[in-house]
Amino acid sequence: MTSPDADLLDLDITGIAHGGTFVARHEGRVVFVSDAIPGERVRARLIAPGEGADASTRSFWRAETVEVLDASEHRRPHLWAEADVTRDPADRPGGADLGHIDLDHQRVLKRQVLTEALDRFAGAGLEAPEIEAVESGDGSGWRTRVTLHVDDAGQVGPYAARSHRVIPVTSHPLARPAIAEAALSLHGEAPGRIELVEPADGTVRVIRRDATERPAKVARGFRRRPAPEVIHEVVNDRRFAVDSTGFWQVHPRAASVLDAAVYGLLDGHVDERATHFDLYGGVGLFAATLADLGGTDIVTVESSARATQHAAENLAPLAVNAVTARVDRFLATRTGGGRSGAVILDPPRAGAGRQVVEAVHALAPEAIAYVACDPVALARDLGTFRGLGWNVDRLRGFDLFPHSHHFEVVALLTR
Repeated sequence: MTSPDADLLDLDITGIAHGGTFVARHEGRVVFVSDAIPGERVRARLIAPGEGADASTRSFWRAETVEVLDASEHRRPHLWAEADVTRDPADRPGGADLGHIDLDHQRVLKRQVLTEALDRFAGAGLEAPEIEAVESGDGSGWRTRVTLHVDDAGQVGPYAARSHRVIPVTSHPLARPAIAEAALSLHGEAPGRIELVEPADGTVRVIRRDATERPAKVARGFRRRPAPEVIHEVVNDRRFAVDSTGFWQVHPRAASVLDAAVYGLLDGHVDERATHFDLYGGVGLFAATLADLGGTDIVTVESSARATQHAAENLAPLAVNAVTARVDRFLATRTGGGRSGAVILDPPRAGAGRQVVEAVHALAPEAIAYVACDPVALARDLGTFRGLGWNVDRLRGFDLFPHSHHFEVVALLTR
């Protein structure tokens, strides 16, 4: 094939891949296909490779479903009508890549992704847990944070899947109702990005990022942007201050669900005589969990100075030392100190990585709770921990992002 970007292929879908695409094969080559379901036969349009790339020599191709020839029993009308397979792929908004699949089966597929990641990267003998439902209903109306974009023509909407093209839409089914209403009322906006945030008080903040905005020059360098608004989230009657543009879990129940999961895994592993560590600690959610478990000497480490400042304020009544530092650098310079108790790792999507895992191992903690938003990164890090002599005692998975390929996993590691 000399021009696969113009080709349509009839493909049998055999599995799901990490990242929300599905697996087929054509003449020995793997094809990653969007908007399909394992067991289906679909007609898919091959995606042209990037400029200068030769598709004929690539080990895999990517394609987009344009027609379902033999539908799975698990296929449903897409939760987001504008992302349905009946629309041209270029006009489908991104963000709900499993929205065409029955919710229960979405969780089955997510478990398959985790199983394959563990088998490939974590070593033998680990069984993926069931992915637990967090809510009943149809899985809509949960996003407390939504990012939209405005193009040069003033159109407001999400990006198309795997694209930077703005798609105007008439609904936002995954968003909280108040956010969806605010999003649909946006008109006459300047090109750029718009973030909509609904914190615990239920009032939507609309934060505009003008694409042409530049900080004004002053005599020495650039003037700093104004500090973002501070909002508050609530977990177990404890208030957490966080910047409106800062990180907080997107699902309204996510923080409390993960807090309860970590509490349950570490119960019995937090000795008040030891020093406990909350790494990648953000504004202090899991440091508070350690305190609730009886910790009296807790260090939370976070690279964002704003988040660390909030953590210090949020945890002021507790015995917590909030440190602004990159986790790898903090661990590399830590020497001496008392006995290490529990460590909570909540790294970004890329995972902790070998350097951090080995440094955590060097702390010789009693137990580790690992909170992961990416199954492959988790599996790699678990493989490193297991190679250093750690056991994975328990795994729990949570479907905190229905209709998307994302989910959370919490792991308990002990010696």
